Amino acid sequence: MVLEGNVLKKLRKRPLAILAAGFILFTALISILAYVLAPDNSPLSNNMIIELSAKPPGFVTKLLLVPKAQQQPAGSRLTNWFSGRPNNYIDVPVLGYHFTGSAIVVQHYIDEGLTDTLSFPLAQLVPTAIAQQPRAAQEAWVGQNSIIRRRFYLGTDRYGRDILSRLLTGSRVSLSVGFVAVLLALTIGIVLGSVAGYYGGLVDSVVMWVINILWSIPTLLLVFAITLSIGKGFMEIFIAIGLTMWVGAARLIRGQVMVLREMEYVTAARAMGLSDIRIIFRHILPNIAGPVLVTAASIFAAAILTEAGLSFLGIGVQPPQPSWGLMIKEHYNFLLTNKPFPALIPGVAIMLLVYSFNILGNALRDVLDVKQ
Repeated sequence: MVLEGNVLKKLRKRPLAILAAGFILFTALISILAYVLAPDNSPLSNNMIIELSAKPPGFVTKLLLVPKAQQQPAGSRLTNWFSGRPNNYIDVPVLGYHFTGSAIVVQHYIDEGLTDTLSFPLAQLVPTAIAQQPRAAQEAWVGQNSIIRRRFYLGTDRYGRDILSRLLTGSRVSLSVGFVAVLLALTIGIVLGSVAGYYGGLVDSVVMWVINILWSIPTLLLVFAITLSIGKGFMEIFIAIGLTMWVGAARLIRGQVMVLREMEYVTAARAMGLSDIRIIFRHILPNIAGPVLVTAASIFAAAILTEAGLSFLGIGVQPPQPSWGLMIKEHYNFLLTNKPFPALIPGVAIMLLVYSFNILGNALRDVLDVKQ
């Protein structure tokens, strides 16, 4: 507890590290509450309004909500929080509307300076209970419930999807891949690195031979090979990235264990007859928690960049699953036009998150350095 208090006290003296940790926690919070905060809370935030393709940030329009022929049942509150609420409406962008007879006539927005006229029966738009009421009541209900005003705070992408919603739900992929990669990398790295460093000899030679072989293969090529073996998908890409990032952790832990195994308290533990497993996991590994935390932060940042690169190349997360790297892939050609926001916004989000993990990792390295 004293060590934890000293670490927190030293971190408070580093404003940049506090900001980095705050941004990471903020990103984690919005990823958990993504479908609660997203304007488009449909599954995968994949509600397309083709007429609103590549609109700038702050674009405002009116939408007529036309019920779909086949209605999907709403899930439980937990299901909606985790995977979104089914969208049972077709969003029709309109510039204006008026009622005539038992129908509503709208000026359908197609593109800048291009419109047409559409007509919808009121009975198609109102619930059964409202359909039994006078026409004035039906018109009032449609005006209040079927005509909504929507603002796209970060604009729309090439398919007319809300970029803010895709950005929020896509944060889940970046944080999930980092978490899975850290979990797999540290689990494999701690086991192999501690065994190689503690026993040495033939065990160390075999482990180091495997590490050197994997170290010589570029990370992306190794991920390609694993992906081709286990398939492309949401969890498959997480596992592939995690299985390629344990090498650095194992190498670091091996070196730390080789130093600590010569310490007097380890010799005393051996003399007391303690098992090797207990010595490693109860007496050696707790004393290298600092370097392990720093390694975890760097693995987290590297995993986010790797996933973004794989998604950009088309072998990562597959559409329509929102991913920051996939959002860049779908819109990188927009950088050559006057509408660069669909590609710039996820790129800036990746940069800030990776930068935050690197800053936090550097701060932890300095704070946990006993020599200082």
